[in-house]
Amino acid sequence: MDAMAGLGSVPAPTHQAKEFLAYETECRNVLKPLLAELLDMAEAAGWNRRTAASALMFLAAQQVSATSEVSAGSG
Repeated sequence: MDAMAGLGSVPAPTHQAKEFLAYETECRNVLKPLLAELLDMAEAAGWNRRTAASALMFLAAQQVSATSEVSAGSG
């Protein structure tokens, strides 16, 4: 998937995770343009932008759920 190479890299955080609000805000700011570019790519490929965004929300929720299940299982 050569098209994904155009998304670039994700910079490392400058805030520590324990600085929750700053860390979370920084993460959102870093990912926002990447998400916009991914949605642009999906739309250019013929997908409805709203459908693509909804699919990404679903996939993100699956990731959160899977992470929660792994964390619960290790405790």
